[in-house]
Amino acid sequence: MKKTLLAATLTLAMPLAAHATTITTVTGTQGSLSASATFDASVAGTLTVTLTNTSASDVLVPADVLTALFFSLDGATLTKVSAVLAGGSTVFYDPQGQPAGGVVGGEWAYKAGLAGAPNTADMGISSTGVGLFGPGDRFPGADLAPPTSPDGLQYGILSAGDNTGTGNAGVTGSGGLIKNSVVFTFTIAGFTDLDTQLSKVSFQYGTNLTDEPNFTTTDITLPDGGMTLSLLGLALGSLGMLARRRA
Repeated sequence: MKKTLLAATLTLAMPLAAHATTITTVTGTQGSLSASATFDASVAGTLTVTLTNTSASDVLVPADVLTALFFSLDGATLTKVSAVLAGGSTVFYDPQGQPAGGVVGGEWAYKAGLAGAPNTADMGISSTGVGLFGPGDRFPGADLAPPTSPDGLQYGILSAGDNTGTGNAGVTGSGGLIKNSVVFTFTIAGFTDLDTQLSKVSFQYGTNLTDEPNFTTTDITLPDGGMTLSLLGLALGSLGMLARRRA
C-alpha cells in the first residue's frame, strides 16, 4: 500500500512542478498612491506589460502621476514592439486630442542594462527621462508632446479616481496625461518562468528619482503558478489523510 501511495504522490507532483508561471500581477501601495503591473508571457515569444495607476485618490500634483516601472527579468531579452492605451483609457490635457489608434509609444521608453535605477533593477519602462532614458529608447510612435520625449511629466498615468477638473498647473498644463492604463508589448527571448525570473519591481512617480515617490511591490498574484502550488498542497494533504486511514 505504501508503494501505491508514493506512486500517486509522484503522479500528482511531477506535472505541477513542471508548470511555468506565464502571468503575474504585481501591486504596490504607499500612502494614497497605488499601482499594478501585469506581466503576461502566455503567448510564446511575446510579453505584454499592463501598467495601471489604481489609486482612488485625486491627482493634484506631479508627484501623484505614475511615470515609470522598474524591474529585472533575469535571463530574458526584450525588444520593443508597441505602447498603446488600454481599453477604456483616455488622454487628458493634450490640446491635440486623442492619439491615433491609441498609440502612445512616442512618449514612452524602454531600456535594459540600467545603472542607478531604484531597487537595483536593470530594466525600466518610463514616460520621463529621470537621467536614465533618452529619445533612442522610445517605443514606435509619434512624439505627441514635444520637446523630445521621454522628458517631463507628459503622458504619465493619472489615477483611476482622478478628478481631471482639478490639479495644479504642473498637472493640467502637462501637455497630456493618461487615465488609467497603458499596454506595452515586447518580443521576448530567454523566457522560462515569471515566478523565477521576475524581480526588483518598483513603481515611480513624478520626474525625479531622488525626492519623488518610488515604492516596491507589496503583493504578487500568480494566477497560474499560485494555483499550481495550492493544488499540490491539497493533493499531498489528501494523500496524507488517506495514508493515516489505511495504517
